[in-house]
Amino acid sequence: MRKLVVSMNITLDGYMASGNGSIDWHFQHWVPSMGEVLAKELSEADTILLGRVTYEVMSQSWPVRALDLTLSREELSYTNMMNSYLKVTVSGTLKETTWNNSIIICRNIRQEIINLKKKPGKNIMLYGSGNLVNLLVRYNLVDEFQLWLHPVIEGNGNPLFMALKNKKNLRLTKFKAFDSGVLLACYEMKGNNDASLPKKPMFQVPVTKKLNIS
Repeated sequence: MRKLVVSMNITLDGYMASGNGSIDWHFQHWVPSMGEVLAKELSEADTILLGRVTYEVMSQSWPVRALDLTLSREELSYTNMMNSYLKVTVSGTLKETTWNNSIIICRNIRQEIINLKKKPGKNIMLYGSGNLVNLLVRYNLVDEFQLWLHPVIEGNGNPLFMALKNKKNLRLTKFKAFDSGVLLACYEMKGNNDASLPKKPMFQVPVTKKLNIS
């Protein structure tokens, strides 16, 4: 079964976006070496999983980006992967897709994602889409987190982890520091009943509010 990998930009205090949805702090700390790692990460996948809001934002920006003649070879390669890969959007309200090679999952989410993971192919990447991430963590369908930790304390905004009833144990598999102060930490999800895990979890997710997948 192929892996479902969550790649997420977060602040030091655990927010994936400010209250108005902005991630300006991410662009302020962007360096080209981060793009190289992102491209390698995406090259190991062939499917992109998104929630509705993230899909609507990306579907308007990435096709246009492909027309930018100033892109480097690496940037163009990444853009082409984003536009050509299968995009799977989980939404109960989205009626049609406008981005190339996109489909919608609107019911039986758990089973549909299981079916998707069972299909032959490479990794499945999940970007943004906090509500969807939390739902799939509750379903024990996330295999790996690639957390891009930024040297910013936002103070408030949209937290990455919410509405989770039980703690989740993770194992650090690798990390990388960038000149801008960003840290990439990769964690593998482990079952809570795995006897090989330490008694104290390396990483815990708190319980906050109810999820809403739209």
